[in-house]
Amino acid sequence: MRKRRVVVTAMGVVSAVGNDLSTFWQSLKEGCCGIKPITIFDTSGYRSHNGGEVVNLSPQRHFPSKQLRRLSRCDQFGIVAAREAMASSEIDLAKVNRERFGIILGADSGGIFSVEKYFRAIYTQAPRRPSPSLLVSFSLATTTDHIAHEFDLRGPRTTTATVCSSSSAAIAFAYETIAWGKAEIMFAGGSDSLCEVTYAGFNSLRAIDPEGCRPFDKNRQGLSLGEGAGILLLEELEHARSRGARIWGEVLGYGICSEAHHLTAPEPSGEGIARTIKLALKDVGISPEEVNYINAHGTGTTLNDLVETKGIKMVFGQRAYEIPISSIKSMIGHCLGSAGGIEAIATLLSLHEGIIPPTINYSTPDPECDLDYTPNEASKRDIQIAISNSFAFGGNNVCLVFRRYE
Repeated sequence: MRKRRVVVTAMGVVSAVGNDLSTFWQSLKEGCCGIKPITIFDTSGYRSHNGGEVVNLSPQRHFPSKQLRRLSRCDQFGIVAAREAMASSEIDLAKVNRERFGIILGADSGGIFSVEKYFRAIYTQAPRRPSPSLLVSFSLATTTDHIAHEFDLRGPRTTTATVCSSSSAAIAFAYETIAWGKAEIMFAGGSDSLCEVTYAGFNSLRAIDPEGCRPFDKNRQGLSLGEGAGILLLEELEHARSRGARIWGEVLGYGICSEAHHLTAPEPSGEGIARTIKLALKDVGISPEEVNYINAHGTGTTLNDLVETKGIKMVFGQRAYEIPISSIKSMIGHCLGSAGGIEAIATLLSLHEGIIPPTINYSTPDPECDLDYTPNEASKRDIQIAISNSFAFGGNNVCLVFRRYE
């Protein structure tokens, strides 16, 4: 059986720089920084106090109180983003075969923030017991479940959990599901929420930059954690054409592999990253010369940015110096389980408009990270093919390949 072509026909986003697609994209183009002091939990005991917290999203505007009691912060983000994607897709659900419409989402922290609220309440409100509804969304799968229930999706459904590459893996698997004829339409991407246990963990690793994320800068000290959701609607090309859908871009394929090196550190030579990108290019049958933009994983940690730079050079050789690269984590933070979904959306918008969002907070070049990272200002470019990198703890690597749709 020949693989079918897969396109992206709608997108929805919730992030620290905008809670809808238009605001998000305008903020990225302008280099707006959403990394600010965290307000949803007390950070006074930690080395850092900042993060890419979602603001100006009123849950009461989106959900009735009865439903809201059963939704984690992560669930809320995912549902709002999925609703935006569905509304902009103009799909007539009454005419869709629900058994051919599925969903695969990534998550990492998921509903842990709600669990933290539950146990805080136990200690602060005793002997009064907090509502067990706070525990309903503890499972990483609940955001996927809520969206599937809301739209009555009866096709393939699962949740991926590979930390920072979770939602990139979800997009890859959703693409594969459609490409091999197991579905016509798939929601893909991810949702995740800030929570104190994750924040504490990264602080204990001394992996958070107290001054804010500055990828590829010589003085970078670590990442900034973020939160939000990035939900894409993937669709088989002929199905999309038959209903006159707007097409944002084409998913050409992906590379996915394991480094099996260390639980938190990347393989230092860059070979694992290079292998992932090479697998992606081989999967879609294109050469390194055809790639026009790299949406970097670009976390802002000393080792990760160096290793990603090494891996890019291994694949692209001297041409690595000519390809524009950027990391939007400098603006929204590292959104963990939703990072790949949000960044895939940014990559598709770059392809669609021919604009590369900047890597902000970049002030001091690093002689070892010496590529074009699109410092501080967006750049206009002719982009036909772009890749989006996600390199997670444990060596869970994913590289997605997108093409501009003409």
